[in-house]
Amino acid sequence: MKASKMRDMSREDLVQEEAELRAQIFKIRFQAATGQLESAPKLRGVRRDIARIQTILREMDNAKQENK
Repeated sequence: MKASKMRDMSREDLVQEEAELRAQIFKIRFQAATGQLESAPKLRGVRRDIARIQTILREMDNAKQENK
């Protein structure tokens, strides 16, 4: 998912999306351990999406503190 779309999402939606991606990482790691993984680069993409979400959440927190 692109960062621009993530910035349009609410904080609650971002937190929910992060939880879903973390569950997806668990499934991908399990598939890799059992030898059933079809797409190895998928793990990298999911990890990057989590990092994007965390960055945007941090930006939201910083903007919120600056407005106080």
